[in-house]
Amino acid sequence: MCPTAATLHAPAHQPPVVARAPAGAPQPSGEPRSADGLRVSEETYWKEYYLESDIHYEWNNGRLEEKPVSDYETYLVYAWFARLMQHFLDTRPIARMVALEMGFRLPLPTGTVIRKPDLGVVCNANPQPLRPLDASYHGVFDLCIEALSDLERRAIERDTVTKKAEYAAGGVPEYYILHREPERQAFFTRTAAGLYVPIAAEDGVIRSRVLPGLQFRRTDLSAQPAPKAMYLDPVYADFVLPEWRETELRAAAQTRATQAAEARAEEQTRARQAAEARAEAQTRARQAAQAHAEAQTRARQAAEQRAEAEAQARRQLEQELADLRAEYADRRTEP
Repeated sequence: MCPTAATLHAPAHQPPVVARAPAGAPQPSGEPRSADGLRVSEETYWKEYYLESDIHYEWNNGRLEEKPVSDYETYLVYAWFARLMQHFLDTRPIARMVALEMGFRLPLPTGTVIRKPDLGVVCNANPQPLRPLDASYHGVFDLCIEALSDLERRAIERDTVTKKAEYAAGGVPEYYILHREPERQAFFTRTAAGLYVPIAAEDGVIRSRVLPGLQFRRTDLSAQPAPKAMYLDPVYADFVLPEWRETELRAAAQTRATQAAEARAEEQTRARQAAEARAEAQTRARQAAQAHAEAQTRARQAAEQRAEAEAQARRQLEQELADLRAEYADRRTEP
């Protein structure tokens, strides 16, 4: 949940319904003339000046104050931060952001003011929701951001001194001041005593208390890295293009799984080839053993045949010898 000050409530007096100047009202020719400093009632402000498109006015206790214009380099800082905020809220929709000159009313002990922060954030937990058709916010923003204009000293003092005091007294939990020069940037959080204190950077990283999880490097406000350079950065990975990171992580996991499967298949192939080689070696060994046994059998048979032939020859010789002896004996007995 997006925390908001428990004591914050919408002011009892709500701004009247906003209306433009009546159709057909005379318009000045040429460049619009500034009404800065003109004293008008709050009702007149809401009816005739709040929606003025050529010159944007705030209302300070009965007097119009023209909103100053920031230089382009400061605008780039603001635009980068607004995109970062949108990335965060797209991923974690815990609040709504407005950046269309939407004003809000602060009844202060010193008088009522109507301010138009360059960017305002309303948390979902804020007791006064931001409605789709609201042209002004009827509660107190949870975060106000101003792009500092340094073209005039009074413009600098308005953002750094006057609005800082007003937002703190009115109960805005956090207030950021953006500028092209890092030393003029400021990031405040409101204490229980109703005072702003700087948000301490940890390792150069500012972390919002109003929007848990929103964090950014102060140096990146100047560097302004593109989302494709941020989505793997540990500072931004949780909310800048997380689907890219998840897709890449899934692809990497699939690649690792494929490589592991291929490694297992290759290992199985090597194991099968080794088993086949062992089987082939065993076959050759068995065939060699059989050949050896057959050779031994043939050798034994040959030896047996030789022995039989020798025995037969010996018997034949013995018979012949016996025959000769008998013939000799017969001859001796003849007269």
